[in-house]
Amino acid sequence: MNIFKNEIHLENDMVILRPLQKKDISLLEEFALNEPELWKYSLTPADGLENLKNYINVALGDKELQTSYPFIVLDKRTNKIAGSTRFYDYRKTHSTIQLGYTWYGKEFQGTGLNKNCKFLLLEYVFEKMKLERVEFRADATNVKSIAAMKSIGCQEEGILRSNCAAPGGRRDSIILSIIKDEWFKTVKAALREKCSIH
Repeated sequence: MNIFKNEIHLENDMVILRPLQKKDISLLEEFALNEPELWKYSLTPADGLENLKNYINVALGDKELQTSYPFIVLDKRTNKIAGSTRFYDYRKTHSTIQLGYTWYGKEFQGTGLNKNCKFLLLEYVFEKMKLERVEFRADATNVKSIAAMKSIGCQEEGILRSNCAAPGGRRDSIILSIIKDEWFKTVKAALREKCSIH
């Protein structure tokens, strides 16, 4: 069964997440051309138009394989495209998925946008898809990203040493997660409060 067979649209008062499409390159190119720091830790950098095309093609290719579901993110307060995020590495047998490839333009960072996106994505994973675990990974030196993941309720599990190729060499990856029981017992309510969702 393809859990991604239907289009996924997620929305609250602050954000809209809709399926990423090939034509969205025109909406994202300003980030690729003007904000190179966004891609410092990315395993698939999207700096420059060619890299952005590759980024979108890889994301949509994985969607065809039914292992990934990429979104484009709209900030409803400014009515501007803010960035992108995705579900990936879906494992039906183990009832798990990863959430990542998340980036937002500078003007949207620290605004609460990320917490709102994560609330909608986690709610979908645990309450619609009925999965048992969501995993998050980041470069072990990406302090800002790690802090953001912990702020939404992720638990740190450990470091995978030199576990993947990265631009310029190899990287250590930090692993964090949220499991279903945590979502329903504590994480959902705490994150809802941080998002001011009532």
